[in-house]
Amino acid sequence: MKSLLLQYSSYNVWANDQFGLLLKDLDPALPDKEIISSFPSLRKTVFHIWDAELIWLSRMKKQIVAWPPSAQFKDPSMDEFVNGSKAFDEFVRLQDEDFLKGTTTYKNTKGIEFSNLNSGIIMHCMNHSTFHRGQLVTMLRTIGITKIPQTDLIAFLRNPR
Repeated sequence: MKSLLLQYSSYNVWANDQFGLLLKDLDPALPDKEIISSFPSLRKTVFHIWDAELIWLSRMKKQIVAWPPSAQFKDPSMDEFVNGSKAFDEFVRLQDEDFLKGTTTYKNTKGIEFSNLNSGIIMHCMNHSTFHRGQLVTMLRTIGITKIPQTDLIAFLRNPR
């Protein structure tokens, strides 16, 4: 199980890095341009991915952080977004099978308590990031950006790091 989860968390870092590099090179007005989607801008969509990764990581570490966690950064950058994904990947790398098969009990942002398998939390978080990266692709195309990196899992698997 650990090797599969590590592959997925490593893929997540790679895919988020692809978007981080792309978004850093955009016209500075574009990340905040209003676009109809789940979140109204590229930046807000990236921050949603980042916040989800930070909150799930903090829950598994038994840490309590304020919502949204990205608010702790004075002037958040795409590098910090990618660094958050790297921290998640490193956390997965350091866990043993017992942790991955174990559960984490946490409260959601509404204060409701849940318990879930750690492996399920990791998979959820990686799937969540993938879903919203797909939205970023559509948003970028909507504003005329056509040179978008291929970030499907198979692209990652075809080019081992």
